[in-house]
Amino acid sequence: MKRMIGFIAALVVFLGFAFFYTQHPKKPAAKQIPVIGLLQLQSHPALDEIHQGFIAGLKSEGYTPGKNIKVDFQNAQADQSNLKTMSTKFINEKADLIGAIATPSAQAAANAAKGKTPIIIAGVTDPKGAKLVKSDKRPGTNVTGTSGESPLPKLLSLLRELVPTAKTIGVIYTSSDHGGEYNAKKFQALAIKSGVKVKMYTISNTNDMQQVAQKMVSEVDAIYAPQDNGVASAMKTLTNVANKEKKVIVASADTMVKDGGLASYAIKQFDLGKVAGQMAARVLNGRSTKTYPVAYVLKGNYVINEKEAKILSVKIPEHIMKDAETKGEIFK
Repeated sequence: MKRMIGFIAALVVFLGFAFFYTQHPKKPAAKQIPVIGLLQLQSHPALDEIHQGFIAGLKSEGYTPGKNIKVDFQNAQADQSNLKTMSTKFINEKADLIGAIATPSAQAAANAAKGKTPIIIAGVTDPKGAKLVKSDKRPGTNVTGTSGESPLPKLLSLLRELVPTAKTIGVIYTSSDHGGEYNAKKFQALAIKSGVKVKMYTISNTNDMQQVAQKMVSEVDAIYAPQDNGVASAMKTLTNVANKEKKVIVASADTMVKDGGLASYAIKQFDLGKVAGQMAARVLNGRSTKTYPVAYVLKGNYVINEKEAKILSVKIPEHIMKDAETKGEIFK
């Protein structure tokens, strides 16, 4: 009898719980927001602008960080081991997508992802040469994004117009930066073809800039600073050395002119980032990186540093100044 009473009591309790959960069904788990791991090689104005553009691109496509998407930003401080660790972190934490700013970041992310997690690159000069894509038109991998090769013929023409007497141009780049070397050597070939002598100089890191720049300014008539992260980071050092010898620097990026270069015909780094951010949003929405062509941002404008022009006693041609005033930028 006691057993029967116990059984009935247990049945009543069970039916009571069943009734409660029927009347008060368990709420479905909140949908998790997507996570992007955003990896930046280091801090300098050009890469920082790409970063800002990337976030703006996400927002323009309806993804607002902190609201409906999480962006885990990591800055490697130009340390290769940091790039590897941070990339692995994104993979282990199952990020939905990785944004990679600059070639070393993109290569580290691609090595960690092993062809699986989608990667959107930004500010990578030569994606195919860096073995990130099979072709620009059809990447065929988990990688796509933006590239913005410098308008080199315009830059060479600008340098020769600013320093018409220049017989030897110095070009400096970082030996470990694929994009910087690619840009520097392409400029070298173009300049030699036009009849100008070119002397190449390399740094292994920013600490080398002072010594290498001092040697360079004593041997050349003008300087070209390519799309190179090490050179961009040490731009103020390069400028200080060049100014003492009154040597003009034509730079590949607008931010490098702001940091002391005399002039550039440059694409906006912010635009490179914005287009990449928009591409990231579309990949999150289902577009495949394998068939999503690399986007090239090619439109440039004149950028002038008026303060440098005064220091170097260089008169900027009127048509260049007018173009910079109406379409480009002038740093005073």
